[in-house]
Amino acid sequence: MDTKHPVRTTEKTLALVEELMDRGPCGVTELAEGLEMGKSAVHNHLTTLQKHGYVLKTGDTYQLGLKFLEVGGSTRKSMEFYQVAEPEVKSLANETGELANLLVEEQGMGVYLMRSKGEVAVDLDTYAGLRTHLHATALGKSILAHLPGSRVEEIIERRGLERKTPRSVGSREELFEALECVRDRGYAIDDGERLEGLRCIAAPVKNSSDEVLGAISVSAPASRVSDDDLHGRLPERVLSAANVVELNINY
Repeated sequence: MDTKHPVRTTEKTLALVEELMDRGPCGVTELAEGLEMGKSAVHNHLTTLQKHGYVLKTGDTYQLGLKFLEVGGSTRKSMEFYQVAEPEVKSLANETGELANLLVEEQGMGVYLMRSKGEVAVDLDTYAGLRTHLHATALGKSILAHLPGSRVEEIIERRGLERKTPRSVGSREELFEALECVRDRGYAIDDGERLEGLRCIAAPVKNSSDEVLGAISVSAPASRVSDDDLHGRLPERVLSAANVVELNINY
């Protein structure tokens, strides 16, 4: 697809949708100022989105509608990887009592497909559809470790290596060293790299051609994950879950 000649009207509509996602409910004036667009143009875009169910209007305030949830839910449901992995993610959450997650890579970012809460799981800022930088999570590093080196370089160039916390990977050298460790161990660790005080263990899921499809993980407060857990009990369970998903997908 040629991206050198984007459709400007479509770009403006998408910018408006993203502005509503970031700001939450707001009016035409606020949106026009935020996007540096004319009020009449913003109103026209909103009216069209409202007509098709993608935007709701209450008084003079606009907000995104649940039509987007329908689209996202349908997209996720159509993915074989999600269909096969969903029960294993739920099982992982129930067995560990913690938060289990499923993530895939899209356009150099990690996208959470789902999360499942165990009995004592913490309630984090993650949700289905949330995009996150790959280098700052165990899930993302599990995926990066099994991508071609040239693809990893492209992702670094496009998405950067911003440090989310003082523990985050912040350079190309650090990242490639971390990815080598992931390949050696078979699993990845996030020790407060995206959120301070949180530990996460993740394992990749690959197809029969050894291509990485995504990753599965368990997240828990550092107070509940000892160093022994970090390299023993939890990795064993996460690796087992990833293996079950791989077997069900490939055979």
